Amino acid sequence: MVAVLALGDWSSEAYRQLVAERLIKESPMALIGLLLMYLSGRLDEQNALRRSPLLWTVCVLSGLMAVFLTASMPIVFGGDRIMQEETDQQLAAKRGQLEMAREQSKNPAVLQQLLRQAEAAGQVPPGATEAQKLQSARAFIDRQLQQMEGQFKQAQQTGQLAINQRRYGSSLGSIVLIVAFTLLCLGSVL
Repeated sequence: MVAVLALGDWSSEAYRQLVAERLIKESPMALIGLLLMYLSGRLDEQNALRRSPLLWTVCVLSGLMAVFLTASMPIVFGGDRIMQEETDQQLAAKRGQLEMAREQSKNPAVLQQLLRQAEAAGQVPPGATEAQKLQSARAFIDRQLQQMEGQFKQAQQTGQLAINQRRYGSSLGSIVLIVAFTLLCLGSVL
């Protein structure tokens, strides 16, 4: 975390996202360490009315972690929004390419051009009739369209999976960590 904070470029959205992600990813380890400190402080201190310096340290550190995580929430939610917008833009571009390919596949000039290219490349049998050539070209275009549709659906699923992982891994995970650190902070002084 110190290495990331040493960069100190708070004006960059990517840097703020990096700091927030690093904070969220390293917080569970801090929580475990603070829990162990809390347990050892509770076991060492038999007098419930007096708090040890260890418990006060747990209180301060867990309170700071809760505050830092709470302060990072707007950055995390902003990153979720940015990722959603980027995914939507990419899907819109792929959808546009697919629609353009569908429109071009209906154009007879495109079929004729495809036939000329196939004949020049030697991919059309010499004795094929014009109907067979058109049917072969149409089948080729249909396969290409199906492949593009498959790629579009795959990109859509991948984008949604990435968004859900970030939303549930970072956003909801940080909320759970905030609650855990807050409870630990309160538990160490009560």
